[in-house]
Amino acid sequence: MTESKQIIVPHLWYDKEAKEAADFYASIFPDSKITNVTTLKDTPSGDADLISFELWGQKFMAINAGPYFKFNPSVSFMVNFDPSREANASEKLDEVWNKLSEDGTVLMPLDKYPFSEKYGWIQDKYGLTWQLILTNPEGEERPAIVPSLMFVGDNCGNAEEAIDFYLSIFTNSKQGQIVRYPQDMEPDKEGTVMFSDFMLENQWFAAMDSAQDHNFSFNEAISFMVYCDTQEEVDHYWDKLSAVSESEQCGWLKDKFGVSWQIVPKEMEEMMSGNSTPEQIERVSKATLKMKKLDLAVLQKAYKG
Repeated sequence: MTESKQIIVPHLWYDKEAKEAADFYASIFPDSKITNVTTLKDTPSGDADLISFELWGQKFMAINAGPYFKFNPSVSFMVNFDPSREANASEKLDEVWNKLSEDGTVLMPLDKYPFSEKYGWIQDKYGLTWQLILTNPEGEERPAIVPSLMFVGDNCGNAEEAIDFYLSIFTNSKQGQIVRYPQDMEPDKEGTVMFSDFMLENQWFAAMDSAQDHNFSFNEAISFMVYCDTQEEVDHYWDKLSAVSESEQCGWLKDKFGVSWQIVPKEMEEMMSGNSTPEQIERVSKATLKMKKLDLAVLQKAYKG
């Protein structure tokens, strides 16, 4: 996956540990590195570090922005260890599992399951959850890391509707596999989504319903940044996705399922990077704080001063 191609980037909200966590993840996964660190001065939550990093070739972003949101398993990251791609895939999986387990919590033990020879679900010491799976190499190849959405509580049973909704909004999209719950899997209802994956802007995502008793739901701790080339694109995603007007802030929005997105002009990545002066970054940051939907022309003006 080339750098310029990833249009949707998972964004992780930490209280203070963003840099430490990004370093930790980069030390665990192959082909990983921190690509940029920018400090935003005087935000509503004080000085905030913005960390760009790559894990197994996929882009992520993290921010230190105060103790407002906590990670939970409604959004996790599936990690595919594919024997056709990785020599010693099974050993690598064990190694990553052991590192993520340090001070972590096991949600599903690493074991053999009907759907995989080896699978486990772990919440790491920062609260982020990972599903490690030994992939069946017979299937169509999937990337190493795939964000996964779990529809629980009032949202349970909405996974399929959500997938169709996202497929209708994003281009270069397609449905992957879909596996439904059979009879006698109470509390899960027959026909709801046990596992499905789908592609948006050439990136894979996964989704499932779970009727188990979960005391969490989607929140802002994990959002998805959508990089847009033009203001028209910003407008398109904003109009289609935003469903909670009080959540609209600084390019952030919530969709009708409660998933958080950030609709961001691609140019802003450059504006907020190490190539800009602290003054430029501060001006763009201040302009952003005044907006709900981001206005590229206003940001360009702020950047130029």
